[in-house]
Amino acid sequence: MDVSLNRTEAQLGAAPELTVVLPTYNERGNVPLVIAALRKALEGVAWEVIFVDDNSPDGTAAAARAIAAEDPRIRVIRRVGRRGLSGACVEGMLASSAPFVAVMDADMQHDETLLPRMLATLRYGEVDLAVASRKVEGGDIGDGLSAIRKAGSNFANALARKLLKVTLSDPMSGFFMLRRDVVDELAPRLSAQGFKILLDIVASGEGRLRIRELPFVFRERQEGESKLDTLVTLDYLGLLVSKYLGDMVSVRFLMFSLVGASGVLVHLVALRASLLALELDFNQAQIAATFVAMTTNFFLNNQLTYRDRRLTGFALLRGLVTFYAVCSVGVLANVGVANLIYENEPVWWIAGAAGAVMGAVWNYAASSVLTWRKS
Repeated sequence: MDVSLNRTEAQLGAAPELTVVLPTYNERGNVPLVIAALRKALEGVAWEVIFVDDNSPDGTAAAARAIAAEDPRIRVIRRVGRRGLSGACVEGMLASSAPFVAVMDADMQHDETLLPRMLATLRYGEVDLAVASRKVEGGDIGDGLSAIRKAGSNFANALARKLLKVTLSDPMSGFFMLRRDVVDELAPRLSAQGFKILLDIVASGEGRLRIRELPFVFRERQEGESKLDTLVTLDYLGLLVSKYLGDMVSVRFLMFSLVGASGVLVHLVALRASLLALELDFNQAQIAATFVAMTTNFFLNNQLTYRDRRLTGFALLRGLVTFYAVCSVGVLANVGVANLIYENEPVWWIAGAAGAVMGAVWNYAASSVLTWRKS
């Protein structure tokens, strides 16, 4: 497909009124398609597009940059050492200087021809956020989702409306446009983790955003494969709980705590197996079960809690060793706090809970700095 553009024509264009943010990971094949579609849909509009690429191994950033060499309206942010759709969207929106900014997928499932209508809706100043909805009259999920994902999307929408009192018909939509000043106001409260940035924006707005929904039909993916997996569900639930608690607890800490809770079950199963199958005495079995649980927790946290900082290769082994060390100190903190409280107030469950919380907070804080430190 010919995506070249006369350089002089592009350079003489006015400052962009609209920035379209496209978060990408392994979308090389869709890059020329989405750029061609935007050129056609936004004819007559001063626009730019920012690809925010999470260091795709397929060369997505390079493909976009090659087109940008001929069209200065195309910009590329390549993120190294960090991943996540929400974080990519926030970075892209903050990199814009246009008065309006849109977020959409680069996989051609979102209908780019809706962008001029969304822009017209915002221009009059009576609306802060325009959302492309599959749920309002005229919209449809279409063939873009499987039956299972349709059911999951419906359930997630219902949960968001129930817990967070979000009035959107389609809070799971990833296609929207908002005023740039709204981004500046809400950015400090937005989570860089997770996949549902629209829900985060609306919940962080605390009912103050003036919203209009426009219908669109969700299309089938053109190239590549979907990035959604079962871990996204846990990310989403973590975001719901975090927003329900008024952002007092971060999504990452909630995920870390969830993994820790699962580790209790793993510990008990490993303890029982060590006693029966390996015929170890209790102290030996307890030590073995502790290491099994810590190892399981490490790999689950690496896949889920710190998926944007996921360790591989030698760093994975080094991280496991530091995680063992962190959790060992956490056990001491747990026991020490529990004993201190129990000596002053001998109520076992209060002392036990306080110790567990202290251990969890220590493990989370220390592992964030030592095991999964930012690169």
